[in-house]
Amino acid sequence: MAMPPIQFDRASGALEGANLWERTAALALATGSKISSHFSHRGYNGCANLLRKTLPERDIAIKLNSDATFAFPYGDGYWSKLLNRSFSYENELELLFRDSADVDYTLLDCGANYGYWSVLVSSKPFGSHKAIAIEPSAQNFPKLANNARINGSRFEAMKCAIGAARGTARLSGTKHEAFSIAGDQSGGEEVPVLALDNLLDDGKVAANGKFLIKLDVEGVEIEAMKGGARLLQGDSVILCEEHGNDPQHTVSRYILEQTPLKLIVYDPRSRRMETVTELSILDRIKVSTHVGYNVFGTASAFWQDRINALNANPARRMQ
Repeated sequence: MAMPPIQFDRASGALEGANLWERTAALALATGSKISSHFSHRGYNGCANLLRKTLPERDIAIKLNSDATFAFPYGDGYWSKLLNRSFSYENELELLFRDSADVDYTLLDCGANYGYWSVLVSSKPFGSHKAIAIEPSAQNFPKLANNARINGSRFEAMKCAIGAARGTARLSGTKHEAFSIAGDQSGGEEVPVLALDNLLDDGKVAANGKFLIKLDVEGVEIEAMKGGARLLQGDSVILCEEHGNDPQHTVSRYILEQTPLKLIVYDPRSRRMETVTELSILDRIKVSTHVGYNVFGTASAFWQDRINALNANPARRMQ
């Protein structure tokens, strides 16, 4: 029988249900995140995963806010940074999600992994939004489904990949946060593929809705955008990862040069969402080759007005 999860409250720092060694590990994981944050957490994942091998196999359930609990295997290198209470995961996304709490939108969480953003966006402090969490991996999906369950089954989990068209593909990779259907298709797990516009065809979402579309699909961003042309014509914002090791800024270049979408990026220097007309701004923003940077694309006047209002209010940007 599985051990019950350790409980950690990010607001108070309370850690419950852990033995002495697990408490010591929590301190090491939090301290390691604080130290490695000065160099974009380089090396943290590997060190944490080594430590994980010394720990009993059990989950940790982290209380993200009063209405959001996120569980993952204790010691996981990618997610254990959350034990560092000063760590903020993907600031620019949280900024937009927080500011959009009063908007009636649906989150399409593509490449959801264990469902962090679906858990958070469907919580009361973020507006209790509808979310559809889409994850192809047979390894990740049970953890995603568990996070839906422990949060009252308030968001839907779908086991499939997102691509240019409906079909099947091979999913491969060695890190749970970086599984991909891009590249060599000879091995790996066979997974169903949906295009974003198939969600319209299948009645999962309505064409007149408002959407924030998180696209964390590990090298298939452009194909996914091609498969969502109708959805992206409406009141949608696509939130894409720009890889730090890509000096050509391939995803942003595609949005800027090949789509009708406005390209927007959060600039840490100005603390504003800047509309990009020249890709050289990304040379300055993308300072670490081993991390991803989020860029936004939208053709929606509604969402452009919301982003302009966010920029005009320094208090909202500093939350």
